[in-house]
Amino acid sequence: MKRGFTLFLKVVILLIAVGAFAGMIWFPQTEGRAANLDLISIYTDPFIIYGYIASIPFFVGLYQAFKLLNFIDANKAFSQGAVNTLRNMKFASLSLIVFITLAVFYIRFAAHGDDPAGPTAVGIVVSFTVAIVATAAAVFEKLLQNAVDMKSENDLTV
Repeated sequence: MKRGFTLFLKVVILLIAVGAFAGMIWFPQTEGRAANLDLISIYTDPFIIYGYIASIPFFVGLYQAFKLLNFIDANKAFSQGAVNTLRNMKFASLSLIVFITLAVFYIRFAAHGDDPAGPTAVGIVVSFTVAIVATAAAVFEKLLQNAVDMKSENDLTV
């Protein structure tokens, strides 16, 4: 595989990470209930703090994708490290689904006075998207683990 392709994917991953981080910093200031608050009060809101904690698996998943591209660049795509990276991506995706589900349940049942339909719909769509990523990572992990096992058997045979 050419390095230009993986370099392009690395740049895309970095742009996604920078965009998500910038959105996490900027969005709380534009939120409706934060219109008349100072910066300290905006960023000490428990739901905003929960959003920051819930974003950790997202950034871990992006880092693992970047790490997988480094394995591909080093011609170590069929190694146990690549399998472990895919496993970490799967677990990061599953934990992100749990965080999103908990936030949707909080908005749906505990936050009174707000219309929960929009955030619930967004949470469902994002959860299904992350579930697709988790499923793809699990399938690729299984395929890659089989390839690594066959490669190690062939290395022992020779």
